[in-house]
Amino acid sequence: MTANQVRAVLLDALGTLVELPAPWPALVAELGARGVTIGEQEARAALLEEMAYYRAHHDEAVGPAELDDLRDRCTAVLRAALPAHAREAGDLRGALLASLRFRPYPEVPAVLAALGALGVRRVVVSNWDVSLRGVLDDTGLAPLLDGVVISAEVGAAKPDRAIFERALVVAGVAASEALHIGDTVEADLDGARAAGLRALHLDRSGADPSSLRSLDGLPGLLQSSLP
Repeated sequence: MTANQVRAVLLDALGTLVELPAPWPALVAELGARGVTIGEQEARAALLEEMAYYRAHHDEAVGPAELDDLRDRCTAVLRAALPAHAREAGDLRGALLASLRFRPYPEVPAVLAALGALGVRRVVVSNWDVSLRGVLDDTGLAPLLDGVVISAEVGAAKPDRAIFERALVVAGVAASEALHIGDTVEADLDGARAAGLRALHLDRSGADPSSLRSLDGLPGLLQSSLP
């Protein structure tokens, strides 16, 4: 398969293009700046509860007002999970949001630029709320993309074929002309293949030797062959 046969690459966001470093040290620091002292394990336990709630509800944030409401609810979950002495911390919502510091994986900007130079369309397909576009702006990736498809806006989350079909429309290609890359087997690989796309698994941990460990070799792979 040559580069001109793959006209679009669809890419997952978290775990593929961007990472979220462990936010608990940042929450400890943010609360400390607000005069509240907690341990890192206490921050971790509280944030894990908040993150679980967020994952279950992020598709409800279909617009700015709904996102604002979701963030209020996530803050309430975090507050209830914190030690009693920390629950009255001022601007806890601000501390929470400031603790979530997304950043692109090191190779991602250059890879996206190389794909663009090959004439390949680059479309993000992510299970996220409407704030994803802001994350992509803040991390500097937005100018390197040709489209963003978000589950909260589509009303369907991976592995539902509907979100992949929307991404194909955004990319302007047929399923046979697209390749999807993501870090989860069920949502990314199984979902994309069920929608008629080719798919590759990205496993940055290296646990799966048959998977990509980074996106570094992707432009070269498209210029040679794909499994």
